[in-house]
Amino acid sequence: MTQQTLAEALTLTPDAEGGLVARLTGGFSNAPQSAPQERGAPFGGLMAALAAGTMRQGLGVETPLQSLTVQYLAAARFEDATFHPVMNRGGRNVAYASVIGGQGDRPAIHALGTFGRDVPGPVITPLKASPRPVEELEPTPLDTGFGPWFTQYIDHRFVAGPRLFGENAGRTPELGCWMRTSDGAPLDEARLLFLLDGLYPTYFTALPAPPTISASVDLRADILAPLEGVSPDGWAYFHFESRDVGGGWAVEDGAAYAPDGRPLALVRQRRKLMPSRT
Repeated sequence: MTQQTLAEALTLTPDAEGGLVARLTGGFSNAPQSAPQERGAPFGGLMAALAAGTMRQGLGVETPLQSLTVQYLAAARFEDATFHPVMNRGGRNVAYASVIGGQGDRPAIHALGTFGRDVPGPVITPLKASPRPVEELEPTPLDTGFGPWFTQYIDHRFVAGPRLFGENAGRTPELGCWMRTSDGAPLDEARLLFLLDGLYPTYFTALPAPPTISASVDLRADILAPLEGVSPDGWAYFHFESRDVGGGWAVEDGAAYAPDGRPLALVRQRRKLMPSRT
């Protein structure tokens, strides 16, 4: 079977019952490339991008996405999935929408979107990044024995290396990495949402191998600036940091920046740690 392109994976096709259908294939599995694709599930960043795309296409929303909150209810299968959008409250300045997506009677994702127009007003932008320029860094693809299948669709350039398995022990568990989708397309809403979940859990940098596996439970992304023309080559700089790991849960924050250092988005993700096998 020919591998899907990212553009194909993001394509939503209307069905006869008012839903939108996406074809989920194993190339976007979150399983490591050393394991069969079927051992994993469709990558959470792809599901988030499809949820936002469903709201836009299904409801005709054209105003900027301000925030997206995603609950990952169950692992989707590698087959067609149907997404059903609802306009919870429309408005000229702010609109609220939601999406349920899944397969048959098994929902896999529930998402809430807030859309609103930008208007003149006070400006405070305390976030700023000045990382080493992406042009000075060599490509650093993830090791295929560890990196998930979906990372084939992402170009990674780590600022200070992947820091895996204890290199940040005793220090702040954080990572800095330039990323873009491997098609080299300009950065847009769908690709930014895809990339906001484009790295392994940051707590991997503070704990020894083997990695403590986790499943994403929910994710919230806040878009801070218009994306049109901000990165024609698709690059953005991402900084991720673990905020808390304990009790079988992990909470991690991230931020995305344009090549000129302007903040583009914030993301927070809660993960459920899987029990260790002994």
